[in-house]
Amino acid sequence: MTPDEAFIRDLPKTDLHMHLEGSMEPETMLEMARRNGIGLRWGSPEALRAAYEFEGLSSFLDLYFEACRVLQSERDFHDVTAAYLRRARQDGVIHAEIFFGPQTFLDRNIPIAAMMDGILGAFGETDISAGLLVSVHRHRSEAEAFEVLRLTEPWADRVLGIGMGGAELGNPPSKFVDFFAACRAAGFRTTVHAGEEGPPAYVREAIDLLRVSRIDHGVAAAQDPALVADLAARGIPLTVCPLSNLRLKVVDSLAAHPLKALLDAGVCVTVNSDDPPYFGGWVTENLVACRQALGLSRGDILRLVRNGFAAAFMSDAERATALERLDAAAKS
Repeated sequence: MTPDEAFIRDLPKTDLHMHLEGSMEPETMLEMARRNGIGLRWGSPEALRAAYEFEGLSSFLDLYFEACRVLQSERDFHDVTAAYLRRARQDGVIHAEIFFGPQTFLDRNIPIAAMMDGILGAFGETDISAGLLVSVHRHRSEAEAFEVLRLTEPWADRVLGIGMGGAELGNPPSKFVDFFAACRAAGFRTTVHAGEEGPPAYVREAIDLLRVSRIDHGVAAAQDPALVADLAARGIPLTVCPLSNLRLKVVDSLAAHPLKALLDAGVCVTVNSDDPPYFGGWVTENLVACRQALGLSRGDILRLVRNGFAAAFMSDAERATALERLDAAAKS
């Protein structure tokens, strides 16, 4: 381990953009498949890893949704959550906000209670601060999103926020104005995937029409200087996932990634893992790769990590405590 990697790994960090369904290591996925009698196309972890060569978001989502079939019971949802939290803890993550999309599993008639009780049960067994972001699919209707909100009402006091992901092109944020207004009215924090494969206009819609608290990805905003200035002035964070952007061909190389330019422009940029086994890196690997490719200083790294706590859906007291831990680690 290099000194840079050791420095970064030892920092207390956040992971604000991570999809639970995308956190399964190949070994875990195949074990879940055996447990539930699910036939997959891949016979070994090596064969599965070899399939992680994607042409873009669409080809990734095809594999992602196929892999979701292995999760069927409360035990499955508990175990995959617990596995992510253990791995995140090894990475120095002390606060994680975890996306989960129930619609994929509702389609297969899996009870919502199996999902929610499994996930939230694992949250209660860790010393990591963990919050659930219930995510809806943008390629579905707004009425279907409202149905997710209704189904998760019994757990509303344990849901940290509401998000939206899925294939962006042709599915602008403006499809969900009423839904996100209802989420805000119910007291939920809100966040939307925008500006990954979609244009800067989708980021603009998300902040002006949906009035979300933060943007997931958002890298397309770099193409619009006025939008960048607005994000910086309004303090709207971006939960950026650089290795994901590289593997899904959002950028041609990490050296061409707009993260440093956005950071220098005063945007509250954070670095996160997205679907770490698929994209070859957890938070530490993302930060290490960006330090090397973009020439980030240790000061830049600390700013990115600090931004994570600034952007997190946590109380001011929790934030202050976390930042004290970060300051102490940075000086050691």
